[in-house]
Amino acid sequence: MTADVRTEDVTGLTPLVLGALVRKFGHFDLCEEAVQEALLVAARQWPDTGRPDDPKAWLIRVASRRLIDALRSQTSREEREARDLRLTPVDRHVAPAPGDDPVPSDDDALTLLVLCCHPALSPPSQVALTLRAVGGLTTAEIARAFFVPEATMAQRISRAKATIRKAGAAFTLPDEPELTERMRAVLHVLYLVFNEGYATSSGEALHRRDLTAEAIRLAREVRRLRPGDAEVAGLLALMLLTEARRPARQRDGDLVPLDEQDRSLWDAVAIAEGVALVEATLASSTALGPYQLQAAIAAVHDEAPSAEATDWAEVLALYDLLERVAPNPMTTLNRAVAVAEVHGPSAGLAVLDTVADDERIAGHHRLHAVRAFLLERAGDRDAARRAYREAVRRATSKVEQRHLESRLRRLTSR
Repeated sequence: MTADVRTEDVTGLTPLVLGALVRKFGHFDLCEEAVQEALLVAARQWPDTGRPDDPKAWLIRVASRRLIDALRSQTSREEREARDLRLTPVDRHVAPAPGDDPVPSDDDALTLLVLCCHPALSPPSQVALTLRAVGGLTTAEIARAFFVPEATMAQRISRAKATIRKAGAAFTLPDEPELTERMRAVLHVLYLVFNEGYATSSGEALHRRDLTAEAIRLAREVRRLRPGDAEVAGLLALMLLTEARRPARQRDGDLVPLDEQDRSLWDAVAIAEGVALVEATLASSTALGPYQLQAAIAAVHDEAPSAEATDWAEVLALYDLLERVAPNPMTTLNRAVAVAEVHGPSAGLAVLDTVADDERIAGHHRLHAVRAFLLERAGDRDAARRAYREAVRRATSKVEQRHLESRLRRLTSR
């Protein structure tokens, strides 16, 4: 039911609604539950009654009432238990008196993002909680992104909310140096939210514009907060340069790979802003970070007038740097494609073999899709067909499955 509400762009409102409640009432965990309940109410009512004129105020009002009812119920239960045991309740949840609904602030989502990256949480918990509270993803979607069962992810998120409550975290931006220490987690979370929106991990949709828009908006807010941080600028540039291609990435419901896209459909304004950010950050940085390097790679692709005009030697040089700065199997996977473009498919396959047994990527469909593509380029059609079949089997996005199936059919028909 919640997913139906999201299709009406409610996901972008979720952090603002949650932030407004937490700022006024505290109780992060209970506020988050109240917001989820409000979304379910909206999913049931809006198809019949229509979307309200001010959906944000509507969600805040419903969530506030649910929260107050929950706090009153919990307070009454704790008082009964204390009387039965002749004890004074500990850590009581005091229900607020009815009053005006909280008023959202533009800073709420940013403050909520930083709160979710509290140092008391482990990095995986920071990411999971932020995807839930700020990104608006369901527990099932987050579980798929982490390749864990939904029940396991539900427990992780529940523990994360309880940890924040026990830590007594205030709904305010921390002072330095703590704010700087949290930035790495904040940027990583925004990166994952954007990626989930640009290449949805499951279901029928290829994109979730609500998530990419919210990630870009929050990245702009972080840049406003930290204008001199080169990695913040790099991440914003990466998002803009990637999102600029979205209009050309799908045709008649089918995925269109980068080398086949109509580049006249790309967003020239977003590309210009992204390239300007890349140029400025590369000129001023003494040490390049992973987001700056990824943005530089995206800029090379976006500035090429055609796929054939892409400067693959420059792309490969940037991937070589990226692999040294922030080594991970997905970077190696992308570098293998660049190696194939510069040195031939056999060289690319050799690079791919170096991560074939890496458990972080061994089960991912992209490993098999890239292998299939390179095997096809190398002329080994039988092996390519086997790799395409494996990629189709492992893909969870219906759009990507259809794209891989079409490549398999095209290869089989030759």
